[in-house]
Amino acid sequence: MKQKKTYFISDVHLGSPNFEESLKREKLLVRWMKDKTEDAEAFYLLGDVFDFWFEYKRIVPRGFTRFLGALSEITDSGIPVYFFTGNHDIWVFDYLSQETGVIVIEKPIQKVIQGRQFYLAHGDGLGPYDKKYNFLKSIFTNRFLQWCFKRIHPNFSIAFALRWSKYSRGQHDLPEIPDYEKEWLIKHARNVRNTNESIDYFVFGHRHIPIHYFLNKTTEFINLGDWLINFTYGSFDGENFELYSYPDEIKIKAAR
Repeated sequence: MKQKKTYFISDVHLGSPNFEESLKREKLLVRWMKDKTEDAEAFYLLGDVFDFWFEYKRIVPRGFTRFLGALSEITDSGIPVYFFTGNHDIWVFDYLSQETGVIVIEKPIQKVIQGRQFYLAHGDGLGPYDKKYNFLKSIFTNRFLQWCFKRIHPNFSIAFALRWSKYSRGQHDLPEIPDYEKEWLIKHARNVRNTNESIDYFVFGHRHIPIHYFLNKTTEFINLGDWLINFTYGSFDGENFELYSYPDEIKIKAAR
């Protein structure tokens, strides 16, 4: 019997940059999910799976049927799927949980996974490092403004949101010789660990850069990368966390 593993991905941005390119990535994503289902303990989707998502009471964005079907098959088989909202798919309400059975997570959580302590989040707006985005997030999560947005016909509101999404991704790169300690998510992880030394793994998305970095001898920081350029995912078997690219399955080397 195969060793059970927990799998992690983030920042697929389904829907971007156009239908044709998104469909290619969606098919590859579904292939990855089916490949890993055989030995999966659970799946964690750490945000920005969709480039834009907004649920009206009776309408959701069109498309993504292969992915949504694969999610449903996995949860129907008894494997839990945790869906974290990101800054691009922050407006997930109850459709995905009802229709596909995923467990929607809206905030950072600490959770025991296969006997080890994990701190999990998409990564947007954590700590005091991005005041501009934190201000925007307060607008995006305002219930009254969400109600106002729902009053706009989807043909206009979704078209506007897709244009906004296209120009709001920002820069995601590292210098040729990276100084990991300048990464604000690593700063945030260190701040959290100062008050909770029991955490073994910090796992984030958002930055689009695959990073596996040892904060110290016992604590590891992982940024999952993305499925726009890197096609990376995380795998944890109860003892070791590894980052791989897909479909070639090349392991991303950890930095210390």
